[in-house]
Amino acid sequence: MEDYLQILQTCQLFEGIDNGDIPGMLDCLGAIVRKAGKNSEIMAEGIPADYVGILLSGSAQIEKQDYYGNRSIVNKIAPGELFAESFACAGVKSLPVQVIANEDCEYMLINCQRITVGCSNACCFHSRLIFNLLGIVARRNLAFHQKQEITSHKTTREKLMAYLLTQAKAANSSTFIIPFDRQELADYLSVERSAMSTELGKLKKDGVLDFHRSRFTIL
Repeated sequence: MEDYLQILQTCQLFEGIDNGDIPGMLDCLGAIVRKAGKNSEIMAEGIPADYVGILLSGSAQIEKQDYYGNRSIVNKIAPGELFAESFACAGVKSLPVQVIANEDCEYMLINCQRITVGCSNACCFHSRLIFNLLGIVARRNLAFHQKQEITSHKTTREKLMAYLLTQAKAANSSTFIIPFDRQELADYLSVERSAMSTELGKLKKDGVLDFHRSRFTIL
């Protein structure tokens, strides 16, 4: 676990906890580390929603597929970020999404009950972990509602501008980098890629924005 201490220090789950205490905490929590290859499943839809995941290296994304196999990207995950925590805390029986590795990944799994239920050793860090976990879940729910607000717009152009203006505001700059490529952005917005590309071209031609790959500038 010592090999992952640097990235775990950036994880919000361990905020307010001394770095030297983290290895002992992980032993108490029964944390396990696993690896996943590019495009493989880190968590499959339908498995028991028992674990909180922490990405240690690489990148991944949370996806949901409908009956016809159409993909919708729920969120992207960077090293140090949690995944599946909302479902584990909610006590749902099975995971309604899947977590896919965008590249070779390492990740940590912690049974949610080991966090929320105090151990027999009465470790003092459990209350802090619960406090941190609640904050993470609350922020994740806010991000989910923000996505719903963006995708509730009727046209592809409106969805695009709502998303890009949200990203500009978050970056506090008119120039910013989004975490998606074109196909991923289309899947996130639940629109056709060709229609989205057409709207991007029109917005650029109309002088509303400029872009190169994932870098955008609101004009």
